[in-house]
Amino acid sequence: GYRPRTDSHYFRRARHAGLRTIGRTTCPELGTSGMSESILNGVTANPWNLERSAGGSSSGAAAAVASGITPIAHASDGGGSIRIPASWCGLVGLNPSRGRVSGGPNNQDASFGRTREFVLCRTVRDMAAALDVLSGPHPGDPFIIVQPGRPCVEELSRPTGSLRVGAAQTKWGGTDVEPQILQAVDTIASLLEDMGHLVTEIDPPYDPGERTRISLGACALNARSLEEAARGIGRKVDENTLEPVNLKLYEYGRCFPPASMGDLLEDIRRFRYRVGEAIDEFDILLTPTMPIVAPPHGGIY
Repeated sequence: GYRPRTDSHYFRRARHAGLRTIGRTTCPELGTSGMSESILNGVTANPWNLERSAGGSSSGAAAAVASGITPIAHASDGGGSIRIPASWCGLVGLNPSRGRVSGGPNNQDASFGRTREFVLCRTVRDMAAALDVLSGPHPGDPFIIVQPGRPCVEELSRPTGSLRVGAAQTKWGGTDVEPQILQAVDTIASLLEDMGHLVTEIDPPYDPGERTRISLGACALNARSLEEAARGIGRKVDENTLEPVNLKLYEYGRCFPPASMGDLLEDIRRFRYRVGEAIDEFDILLTPTMPIVAPPHGGIY
């Protein structure tokens, strides 16, 4: 497969910390699916139940960690590609805030901050250690988040005091939440209240259709990136190189009027503002990661 000519800041930090790469794992083509299948790689099974999906798009990363091949694996997330497989494979997954982990030198603030690089792992302790290793600004980053005053791993042993918790007990997307998942949220909310935290129900501050429109608008950005990548490896973008669904998304993106890009950016700005305003009063949110449990292979998500 394709091999980059330079290391990203992410991998430079990882290697400097002593991490070693042992191989490449699978993902659905272009990372556009939440399932764990592709024509190139076939099916990536869930280690807990081989008949069910490992989730996507960081499918192989999740399967490798959940099966014990590695304790931690690189993953990326723009629409759930870390969080979906984390949920379905029983792992810890985090999509860091915009600017927390640099995408440089060649992918800084990808898709206007919608996608980030990070990891999948098995414990919160390992996730905190990964934040300490991988987060931090680099020259040229468009957004910089102030680094914490002490390592994240030290926070794990410090008392939190009473936290303000926003609990999502209604659906935040286009799919109904399965009863067993809602029950789990209710159980954890009750536990947090018993521990002295203030739990308040919070409704989604957006229409799920808005999220879909932004994602479809982003197809224009993806189409341009795909054409650039294809030129770099001397291949054409057609039915011989793309799966049917990705070819359709590419064709849709090519037809997106350039003048509409300003509207897309404004939609993203308004969306971020409303969400930020709605959750600002809370310290943490309690939400279902996924509305459904891991489905059988062959589905669509």
